[in-house]
Amino acid sequence: MHREFKQWYSPSLGREMRMLIFGHGGIPILAFPSSMGSFYEWEDFKMVASLSEQLEHGHNMMFCVESVAEESFYNRSVHPHVRIKRHQQYEEYIINEVVPLIHHRSGQHFIIASGASFGAYYAANFVFKNPWHFGKLVSLSGAFDIRSFMDGFYSDDVYFNNPPDYLPNINDHNTLEAIRRNQIVLTYGDYDPCKAANEHLSHVLDAKGIPHTVDMQHGAFGHDWPWWRDLIRQYVP
Repeated sequence: MHREFKQWYSPSLGREMRMLIFGHGGIPILAFPSSMGSFYEWEDFKMVASLSEQLEHGHNMMFCVESVAEESFYNRSVHPHVRIKRHQQYEEYIINEVVPLIHHRSGQHFIIASGASFGAYYAANFVFKNPWHFGKLVSLSGAFDIRSFMDGFYSDDVYFNNPPDYLPNINDHNTLEAIRRNQIVLTYGDYDPCKAANEHLSHVLDAKGIPHTVDMQHGAFGHDWPWWRDLIRQYVP
C-alpha cells in the first residue's frame, strides 16, 4: 500500500502541519483524530488496516490530518475566545489547504469526512458548515456540543461552530439542499457515552428534513476502536 508522510507550513495556522496519505486513487477519506490524537492515530489503531483492501486496489485514498485541539478546545490556559478563534484558523486550514490538496491528489471532488469521538465533531461540523466540499459523513460515536470547552463563554463564533445550535436555524434553501445531498451516517453504541448526543443530533436532522442513517449497536459499548474499525469498513465503499 502506498504510504506518504507530508508536512508543510500552514499560512492559516502559522505553524507546520503534518499528514499521512494512504492509497493511490479512488474516493478520498478525510480522517480526523479523536481528542488530542495525532495524524498517525488512524494508522496506530488499525483503522487504515481495516480499509487495506480498498486502499491497495485504488478504491479509496485516506488523508489522515492532525488537529490543533491542544491549542484550541483543550487549551485551558487561554480565554475561550482565543480557543474558538484558534479553531476557526484550523477550519481555514482544512477548507483552504487540505481540501484543495485532496482534490488535486485524488482527482475527486466527492470527499468522505470521518472521525471517531471528538474527531467526529470535526468531521460533522465541517460537512454541515461546508457541505459543498463533501459528499459523505461517517460519524463514529460523535460528540457534537463544544459548549463544555467554553467555560460558560458564548459568542457568535461558538454558535456557528456548535452543530446542535446552528443546525436548527439553517433556513437557506441552497445550504439545506447541499447538506441533504451528503450521505450522513451516525453510529454509536447502546451504552456509548455519546449516545444522547447522537440521538439529539438525529432529531435535529429529522426536523430539518435532512436524510441520514443511524446505526446504533444494540447491547454494545461501541465507543472504542474495535467497533470503529468494523463500522468504517461497513460504511466506506
